[in-house]
Amino acid sequence: MTDRKPVDAAAVAIMVVLCAIWGSQQVAIKLVASAMSPLLQMGLRSGLAGLATLAVVLWRGEGHAINRGTVLPGLAIGMLFGTEFLLAGEALRFTSASHVTIYLYTAPIGAALGLGLLRPDERLRAGQWVGIALSFAGVVLAFSGGGEGAGYPHGSLGDALALGGACGWACTTLVLRNSTLANAPASVTLFYQLMGAFLLCTLAAPVLGETAVHVTPGLLASLGFQVVIVAFLSYLTWYALLRRYSAARLGVLSFMTPMFGVAAGVFVLGDSLDAAFITGSLMILAGIIIVSTAEALPARLLKWRPRPALNR
Repeated sequence: MTDRKPVDAAAVAIMVVLCAIWGSQQVAIKLVASAMSPLLQMGLRSGLAGLATLAVVLWRGEGHAINRGTVLPGLAIGMLFGTEFLLAGEALRFTSASHVTIYLYTAPIGAALGLGLLRPDERLRAGQWVGIALSFAGVVLAFSGGGEGAGYPHGSLGDALALGGACGWACTTLVLRNSTLANAPASVTLFYQLMGAFLLCTLAAPVLGETAVHVTPGLLASLGFQVVIVAFLSYLTWYALLRRYSAARLGVLSFMTPMFGVAAGVFVLGDSLDAAFITGSLMILAGIIIVSTAEALPARLLKWRPRPALNR
């Protein structure tokens, strides 16, 4: 296998577009929540995008990877991915899109902790523990505002559900890294994830009484954006980038997503942000970036040598 390319200007430009797309998806769901529940939207979009992904799998001749060796971990990540969507969809009923976006992006912290415990080669460095502590303090501070107000009397419940969704996302990463799916084609992994989300969300919707649908042009436009752009094209583009560029560098760039999400929530939905949430969010994001970059820092420091003093 050839080494991944360093991130160049083209990759950065693509990542900016992807992060803007991912950051705006919660807003797209929230905008039409009165026409279709967020949970049902997530289930429907996952099913349609899953079928499109299956077509890509078959077109590429990767169908052989859907076999007995990958089906069990595939079911596991499907259920975990579906749990993330289920909890995120319910969170959007109780809190703002900005809050959901920020709390979902605590997932890398959970994934780093889990991988550090399960894999000796991924034990956390001292700097990463600092990042985790900073992010945890940020979550506590953001929660201190209560999550209430601004039309969300049960905001704290929504925030808690979003954190639960982040746990589902983190567990998905753990299964991916520690199962046969680690070597499976990315399109096959995405297919398992999307179909799991489709099954879980669409089965949960009638149980929770969230099946009412009012077809409107806005709903159709939002679903089209979610299915074609978010759940299909953006994910396939992301996996294509991972095959060409450094995953660590791309991962750091992906943390633009919460910033786009919060900005979209404020300017499109008029989300109100209190000082505790803003400060806590910045602490969370700073901690995540530290966790994601601390591993490379010691090697860079080892290469640094002070310049010798000039003789006078």
